[in-house]
Amino acid sequence: MIKNYVKTALRSMLRQRAFAAINIVGLAIGIATCLLISLFVFDEWSYDRFHEKADRIVRIVFGGTVPGGEIKEANVMPPTAQAIQAEFPEVEETTRLVQGGRPFFLVANQSFNEEELAFVDANFFRVFSFHLLHGNPETVLTEPYTVILTEKTARKYFGTTDAVGKELIIKADNTPLKVTGVVEDLPLNSHIHFDLFASMASYPNAKSNSWMESGFNTYAVLRHGTDYKTVEAKLPALFEKYAGPQFPAAFGMTYTEHRKAGNDIGLHLQRLTDIRLHSDFTNDLSAPGDVRYVYIFSAIALFMLLIASINFMNLATASASRRAKEVGVRKVLGSGREALTFQFLMESLLLTLVALLVAIGLAYAALPLFNQLSGKTMTIDLFGHWWIVPSLLLGGLAVGLLAGSYPAFFLAAFKPVAVLKGKLTPHHKGLELRSGLVVFQFLISIALIVCTTVVYKQLDYIQHKKLGYDKEQVIVLQTWPLGQQESIFRQQLLQDPRVLHVTNSPYVPAGPTYDNNFFVHSEDNPSQWVKTLRYDVDEHYIPTLGIELLAGRNFSADYGTDSLNAVINETAAKAFGWTDDALGKTLVNGDNKHIRVVGVVKDFHFKSLRESITPLVMTMNNNFGNLIVKARPGDMAGLLQAMEKRYDALNPDLPFAYSFLDERINNTYQAERNTGTILGVFAGLTIFVACLGLFGLATFTAYQRTKEIGIRKVLGATVTNIIRLLVTDFVKLIAIAVLIASPIAWWVMNKWLEDFAYRIDVQWWMFGLAGLAAVAIALLTVGWQAVKAALANPVESLRDE
Repeated sequence: MIKNYVKTALRSMLRQRAFAAINIVGLAIGIATCLLISLFVFDEWSYDRFHEKADRIVRIVFGGTVPGGEIKEANVMPPTAQAIQAEFPEVEETTRLVQGGRPFFLVANQSFNEEELAFVDANFFRVFSFHLLHGNPETVLTEPYTVILTEKTARKYFGTTDAVGKELIIKADNTPLKVTGVVEDLPLNSHIHFDLFASMASYPNAKSNSWMESGFNTYAVLRHGTDYKTVEAKLPALFEKYAGPQFPAAFGMTYTEHRKAGNDIGLHLQRLTDIRLHSDFTNDLSAPGDVRYVYIFSAIALFMLLIASINFMNLATASASRRAKEVGVRKVLGSGREALTFQFLMESLLLTLVALLVAIGLAYAALPLFNQLSGKTMTIDLFGHWWIVPSLLLGGLAVGLLAGSYPAFFLAAFKPVAVLKGKLTPHHKGLELRSGLVVFQFLISIALIVCTTVVYKQLDYIQHKKLGYDKEQVIVLQTWPLGQQESIFRQQLLQDPRVLHVTNSPYVPAGPTYDNNFFVHSEDNPSQWVKTLRYDVDEHYIPTLGIELLAGRNFSADYGTDSLNAVINETAAKAFGWTDDALGKTLVNGDNKHIRVVGVVKDFHFKSLRESITPLVMTMNNNFGNLIVKARPGDMAGLLQAMEKRYDALNPDLPFAYSFLDERINNTYQAERNTGTILGVFAGLTIFVACLGLFGLATFTAYQRTKEIGIRKVLGATVTNIIRLLVTDFVKLIAIAVLIASPIAWWVMNKWLEDFAYRIDVQWWMFGLAGLAAVAIALLTVGWQAVKAALANPVESLRDE
């Protein structure tokens, strides 16, 4: 019997190839989209959850509000871990990690540069479940000058993972490090990514008792059953107990006075599993994700699958209605209601199965592009990801049963006499349901069109907004490998007629750069401590970047005392209450160093446009690390070749590396750009699948009104009248969708724009554009079917009467 049902279902699909193909393609696109987004969401939520103690590990962070801005730092003070473990019985153990810079190593007279070195406490590999291939986690880092390598690094240095007992040498001071362990390459879904882990006992500042400096990423393992909020509530008292005594020396006031002056800083806890999606801290170990995008993409996946299912149902309805007489004949010939019900369900399930197979193929084909847009390296492992196969099968079964329910239970219930006489008429409830489904489909489509438009307009606004400095023709060079020879390289660049300015500073107003909190107060108001950023620059920094000087002067080598002077921005002047009289005023820092203001520059955006401009203090200081070059328009390729040739001639340890300032700015918003692209793709797919559903409903409507159209034409109705008759109802549905979608899209995009301190306004024309686009697409979809129905011969339409 089952075999007969399958054969009949295959014959039905072959007879209605167009409907079957549209059904399969629409549903396959929805399932493939849902599968890809599910992979993305699963990957984001999986970060750091593989650790055995993940549910009990918290990170201690530092933050609060102070005049001049907000502090949110992912690292804390050196003695924090020891103090927390000593004071809180709820804490089982603590461990620390410090980023180790970018040292050069010598191995068998070969030089290697590593950017991923960390110093960690001896218990680090007991707290975190990174798998040691060689070495004892209890003793592996107890001795100073010992190091653990990842298996990738061990193979690079020694050609094998069995590297225990071997040595590598820090080139800068010839310090040997003994390899005591090899760890499996760290998972990609970890916020910790390092290639070497050196013993914290080797780190000079590891035993510091200072609560006025930071740099230590600190983690605590809570005892079973402990609520981290309970521990967090005790942190203010601990901070005051240990940090309070050091406040007078650093700030010239007690901790209590510091708080009364409007400051509120201290320690906080963050769950390990929240680090990936709920972090906006400076000095974090890796770039965080954004939980909002997880929610947005999850909603898109759900809506896409719903729209595809609705499309499937509409087409199944249209297809089944055209088979009403077939149902009547079958019942006359003896088919029972149960047999017909099972037949229709079998056809629906078979279509769904084919769509599932096509969806898997589409997902495999689209995954490389999706990885590129999302910045991931995901793979589809049907059996490695335990949830994929059950989800596909259960989802397919649900969609198949739902889509087949109308023809299976409704048509199978008709009396054969009524069906054969052509008295199958649509019920109002059925029409209302199908109309509601169309409204829902286009509601989602219109909302996605609006969201995509807003994202692209915001990115366009960012790209063209004046930043307060000249970003064009500016090259950032990594020159720290040159060491003392950097000054020679700089002089060579200045002799090139294609170079306009060269400045030396590690502080770049876009992309990865140094971040230096600087607490100062005005000399005449010791209690007015203001958080600023400090930029160490030379006298060429301001002209190289084209920053506008509003008052006073720039730094100059002609002034021997400029190392004790500062140039501040407008926001800093306002923070200290100086309007037109900032020049000559004195700032005092925590070391009681007095700095005189000699210039004020116009505010410029030294952070992304997500953040408001904060107080900035520029001080004159000689640096090594980056050269920022302002080039003349023209031969950029030739200039870069000449730079590389001169650089290589100085025999540095690293190859020539550069970036363009405008590219660094664009890369700052790469996540938003990728989001806009993904939204655009999904909006297009959603509209396409929705139009398939609209086509199905138009086909169904035209079929149901065939005789009405024939009668109208006999009575004199024109082709235009018939087309207007069929199209008007659908335009009304689109208008309803626009009205419902507009406030939803407005709210969602205003919430998204809140992340930007500088942003566009969501304007009415964006909704109008989305509505017009949806109407135009709907008219093209429905119009073809309407024209076909209007041009049909009325004799053929009325023959069955």
